[in-house]
Amino acid sequence: MKHSEEVSSLSTEAYESVRHRILRGELSIGEGISRRKIAAELGMSFLPVSEALMRLELEGLLESRPRAGTRVRIPTRDDVHGHYMVREALESQAARLFAKLATPRERAELKKLAARVDALAKRDDRVQFFTLHERLHRRIAECARCPALSHAIEQTYSLASTWLCIKSAKLEKLDHPHTDLANGLCDRDPDGAAEAMRQHVQQSLQRTMIRLDPYFQLGEKHGKRFVRKRVEVER
Repeated sequence: MKHSEEVSSLSTEAYESVRHRILRGELSIGEGISRRKIAAELGMSFLPVSEALMRLELEGLLESRPRAGTRVRIPTRDDVHGHYMVREALESQAARLFAKLATPRERAELKKLAARVDALAKRDDRVQFFTLHERLHRRIAECARCPALSHAIEQTYSLASTWLCIKSAKLEKLDHPHTDLANGLCDRDPDGAAEAMRQHVQQSLQRTMIRLDPYFQLGEKHGKRFVRKRVEVER
């Protein structure tokens, strides 16, 4: 029993470590994952590392092929469109509930948070931007006062967050998209709030498709075969 608990604890540590590196862009899309290297870095055996990578694979952050190894998952165009379709449905409902249920204090808090997210985007501080961006969307879901909805949104967000770390010279900086979103949600009009979120998610989809285009092309060129070179994207 004690051994099992130790393995579980180490597995959680390995999971958090690898997940953190993926979500911060330290492990890029398509990059190979070495169990041996991770185990050596964390000072643990293969078993907890293997369990951690299996968990990340179930969450959609990693993918494996027999005799080819494991890598950070490269999404297809259909993957991205499907993800955003689900996200639009979930977050539009959260926006509708936020407009109905959020307190004046929560509305003021959201506006301040949105302004900070937009300011970080202009400074191009990817790590802090990601952290605050996640907090903004999580806060909207929390103020909807539906734990099941909040949990579902959090689960879908992890995958998309890997895409936010990718830069592209083709993307223009937006003025204040999250401030616009917050204003739309705080007007106490549920239909208007849902539409503001729908537009926000659609805008994010369009920009994500631009970011991921080099990876789509790589996947279409090589099919299901793993490519063991780092993907070069425009900076």
